[in-house]
Amino acid sequence: MDFLTLFAIYVVVVLTCIVLVCKYSGQQQTPFSIVFNCVAKVVSPLTPKWLQKLSQRSLHRLFHQRNNMFIYLHVLLEAAVYAEFTYEVFGFCREMDTTVTSLSVPYVLLAVKTFFFYLCIKRDPGTVTKKKVGGQLHIYPYDRRLFHPGVSCPTCQLVKPARSKHCRVCNRCVQRFDHHCVWVNNCIGAQNTRYFLLYLFSVCAMAGDIAVLTGDMLLHAVLRSGLLSASYIDDQGQQQPAGPLFVVQHLFLTFPRIIFMLGFLVFVFFLLAGYALFHSYLALVNQTSNEWYKSRGYVCQHCHPTATADQLCNPSPDHSKRYYYSRGLLRNLGEIFFPLQPVRKKDN
Repeated sequence: MDFLTLFAIYVVVVLTCIVLVCKYSGQQQTPFSIVFNCVAKVVSPLTPKWLQKLSQRSLHRLFHQRNNMFIYLHVLLEAAVYAEFTYEVFGFCREMDTTVTSLSVPYVLLAVKTFFFYLCIKRDPGTVTKKKVGGQLHIYPYDRRLFHPGVSCPTCQLVKPARSKHCRVCNRCVQRFDHHCVWVNNCIGAQNTRYFLLYLFSVCAMAGDIAVLTGDMLLHAVLRSGLLSASYIDDQGQQQPAGPLFVVQHLFLTFPRIIFMLGFLVFVFFLLAGYALFHSYLALVNQTSNEWYKSRGYVCQHCHPTATADQLCNPSPDHSKRYYYSRGLLRNLGEIFFPLQPVRKKDN
């Protein structure tokens, strides 16, 4: 059972790190910074000043500035999974007479995912600029609850269109801002939300398909070995039937890398599937992550610099219509996949 315990600890640690990174990326006060500051206070008397400055710069650059580190990490994890699948699982599946068509599906999904991943990285999310702001102001009306007319971004020095927000990581205002995604090193906004949704679903499909093929391979390996009807001698010298826990521990010892990969794929699938369903719900009701958080009673002073102390802590009393921008399921989805364009003023 030592292998099961170690793997469970691994899953909890990695999953917690992913959730914390996604939740607190771009924020000034995070658990990472708090822990880092506490550790820095303890070790600072023993640490050279140049090393302290280097650590602070690295931490700030990692979580508060645009960088490609998480893109490289994404590609590295993906390469490791596909290398293990190709090197071991593919061969075992061929011995079980799994069709080449079924085994080629993960590679097709990889190509599809890579295409949407690239678009999420490269496509402009809908940056608010001096040239476009005049037309962007007329795309959405101000709901006067979360978005108010006449509010200017103190950084960009531009009037903020409804549903826009300034991203501190990218240092720009984004039309229909949803969130900043560290995994694509880009904001998710009006012009690339559709690619982000398709990227999420393609990753889920890719992880799920590899997990199913791997699980099927392990099941056939257990059935062929006859472990389910086998028995073993315990520490007291008594004969015991090989139960499920014995089979799992045997698989850990026989296929450690495959089991490690399968466990990683399973929790990544459920994590991203939940995230994809959440964003699908937001798409159906025509709401962004930014608006969802704000509608729960949080008012950001960076977005509303004139907000009072009461407004910063309490929701606005005028919250009678939560889904202000919803226009029906089909039109909401149409707005995601065919974003509204800035209104162009005709020259007289």
